[in-house]
Amino acid sequence: MINIQNERKEFWKMLFSLALPIALQHLLINSLTFVDTLFMSQLGDIALSASGMAAQWNWLLNMISFGLCSGSALFIAQYWGANRLGDIRRTYSIAVVSGLSISMVFAFCAVFFPDKIMSVFNRDVRVVAAGSRYLRIAAFSYPATITTAILCTVLRSTERVKLPMAVSAISTMFNIVLDYGLCFGKLGFPELGVSGAALATSISAWIGLGVLLVVSVRQKNIIVISPRELTNFSSSEFISFMKKASPVIFNELMWGIGTVCNNAIYSNTGYENFAACTILRTVESMCLILFIGLNDGGAVIIGKTIGEGKTDDAYKRAKRLVIATPLMGAVLAVFAILFKEKVIYLFNLSGNISDNTVHIAGALIIIYALELCLRNIPYTMVCAVFRSGGDSVTGAKFDVICLWVLAIPATFAAAFWLKFPFPMVVLTEYLVEDVPKCIMCLRHFVSRRWIKPVTAD
Repeated sequence: MINIQNERKEFWKMLFSLALPIALQHLLINSLTFVDTLFMSQLGDIALSASGMAAQWNWLLNMISFGLCSGSALFIAQYWGANRLGDIRRTYSIAVVSGLSISMVFAFCAVFFPDKIMSVFNRDVRVVAAGSRYLRIAAFSYPATITTAILCTVLRSTERVKLPMAVSAISTMFNIVLDYGLCFGKLGFPELGVSGAALATSISAWIGLGVLLVVSVRQKNIIVISPRELTNFSSSEFISFMKKASPVIFNELMWGIGTVCNNAIYSNTGYENFAACTILRTVESMCLILFIGLNDGGAVIIGKTIGEGKTDDAYKRAKRLVIATPLMGAVLAVFAILFKEKVIYLFNLSGNISDNTVHIAGALIIIYALELCLRNIPYTMVCAVFRSGGDSVTGAKFDVICLWVLAIPATFAAAFWLKFPFPMVVLTEYLVEDVPKCIMCLRHFVSRRWIKPVTAD
């Protein structure tokens, strides 16, 4: 009994030592999104809606980046438990080369075809023009953003969480200062509006990557390798990585495209609706911070435990993580409802947001809060448990089925055929996606079939 209690205490101690710095890092990242959205709201509904729609292209790249990071973490945490440092370096080399290649494709499209991208979301020429200006400039941040994300994943997966947090703090600080100066013509900068927000994003992304590399060289940590080593992997190693990682990348890509499709549905119901939705996305991002910290920290512990060959302990630790998820969701839901008026007020300090947008945003925040406990159970199991256990396929199947087969058709029908009020359209998307996914994930979790050590390959 004493051993069980000690093991439980050890787990929570390890989890919080990893989760809190990770959560703080994402708090910094998402506070930047919050401030960026806040600044755009001061420029009115058109600017807020345009930046929100343009950000969907960035979001799609971020989903691919998240897939690469999750696929890398699947290997790295287990290799860390097995003390296979050479395999860790080869894994992240493959991820960095792949990420840079993908980011260049996204940047090319954003620079040369921004109007085509924006037209997917809205036909209003004012929104398309403003969003296109944003995309052309923000595109230059893509290589730095995806490289930083992968390198920080390597550090977190090897239980080095302080440097990624510090880099995020520095990058966020520069972004907020530049955002303020370039959007409104303050601090000696020219007034560039939406273009200023994009320029601030690009500059701060490269500053963050530069700081990460300089400090890593001084520390001589695990991500420091020569340019030659960066491409020193064989085709068989690349295939082995992609065999496990490609379902995760596909999962995040399809989920990202699906989210973009849902946002396209939302935006085509009216720019006021999407402006309200942009406020909701910011609140969602802030609420997700603790879940990201909990799940990323839990994934490292579960993967490392499996890498050490302790599969029963890994299952027990994963179970604790799953139980903690809805409990934390209930606490966050209370805070979201209590402070929703104050959050919305921040976005309307200038009075440029319409009363209809404010009313819709309030309803969306309540709906999100009431569904918060349910929504994050599949997120924890797919991203933290199944993937760290070595099962990258099952979660992808659940996500694709529930989003593409169920949620997107239901959301489209609710918006354009049944013509539900906009808050009910969003609620339809939430429930149709999350309820069946919860059931599927719970059944797979108790089966233990997700425990698949990659170190045995």
